[in-house]
Amino acid sequence: MTNAFDKLCVRPGTFYLPGPQVDMKAWAVVACDQYTAQPEKWEQADRTVGDSPSALRLIIPEAYLDDSDRRVPQVQAEMARYLDTGALRPAVNGMVLVERETQSGRRLGLVMTVDLEAYDFSAGSTSLIRPTEGTIVSRIPPRQKVRRQAKLELSHVLLLCDDPKRTVIEPVYAKRDSLRPLYDTDLMLDGGHIKGWAVEDDADLCAIADALLRLKNALPSGGILLASGDGNHSLATARAHWLEVKAALTPEEQANHPARFAMVELNNIYDDALIFEPIHRVLFGVTSEDALRILADADLIPDSVSPDLTLVTQAGDRPFRIGHPLHSLPVGTVQQLLDRQADLRLDYVHGEDAVRQIVAKENAVGILLPPMDKSLLFPAVAKNGPLPRKTFSMGEANEKRYYMEARKIQRASDLSEGS
Repeated sequence: MTNAFDKLCVRPGTFYLPGPQVDMKAWAVVACDQYTAQPEKWEQADRTVGDSPSALRLIIPEAYLDDSDRRVPQVQAEMARYLDTGALRPAVNGMVLVERETQSGRRLGLVMTVDLEAYDFSAGSTSLIRPTEGTIVSRIPPRQKVRRQAKLELSHVLLLCDDPKRTVIEPVYAKRDSLRPLYDTDLMLDGGHIKGWAVEDDADLCAIADALLRLKNALPSGGILLASGDGNHSLATARAHWLEVKAALTPEEQANHPARFAMVELNNIYDDALIFEPIHRVLFGVTSEDALRILADADLIPDSVSPDLTLVTQAGDRPFRIGHPLHSLPVGTVQQLLDRQADLRLDYVHGEDAVRQIVAKENAVGILLPPMDKSLLFPAVAKNGPLPRKTFSMGEANEKRYYMEARKIQRASDLSEGS
């Protein structure tokens, strides 16, 4: 195989998939950071799964993160059981080509691993892999509880490449009929449909590596090769976990330890089905007048023609233009002002309908925000650093990555010791 991978921050991997006895629709479940204000969605997923083996049993939805002390041992036990019974088994040595059908269209991806030594979420980072939005360090430790001692990782991280000529993913998709099929199933919770193929041939893997290397060689000084579009805090958790593991290893052991790498799905930012949706805010326990006081420094001006934001209340919508912007993006101005409210209870919600449903049944005010032009993402992050947190979402909640593949993140010696 070409040595292009030696010059990159990505690698093929060994990926596990459910055995043939497993119902794939029950297996795959949406990213754990979705529906945090709608636990009924997770209850619906639980009813759908029933007693079937499922990725739902190997993750902790963030809606239940406060219950992680009880759930973590259950997750670890299920990981061991699935491996022992063959519910999960090695399926691919290479990469996985993914075709995902959603309401936004057909989205293509490549499941691979990335070197966490090439990812840095700290301010001023110039690493090849960087977050698109600010990382809240306090969100890492609860997630680290799940990853620490876990035998497996399941990932909802979607990494983006800036590939306008479509040289990385699209060529291998064009020859998908020659690849070994892995899965072909509908997804629960209105997730659409997903297909997967094994990419294992050296020529195919070399072509992917060479295309990524060309993108890397064309980067300007300080440029970004890959940017996290979804799952930033999961990738940051993997990085924190690796640094913890690394401290106890020799340099030789560090080179290829499985925890040094993280499983991701790579998407092309120019994929037509990759829609950047705004992430809205919901403020709980406040009135519309309270919300206006919180946002007072933005000098909101009523404007129903070209609003920068809209307050959603049980009494109706109130659209506004920002008269005094604190940031180049409306979401940046709003977030700066919300961050000043230490005791404010708020949630970040995907989808206008979800905001309206929450406001209709809660003492709450929603803030609807406009979408972002996705072509500006890489230049903006390279120039100014991470965008304000929760600036955008790649699609609606049901379009997020569903957990499908798994990967071991412990050494064989660790597994044999039962750690």
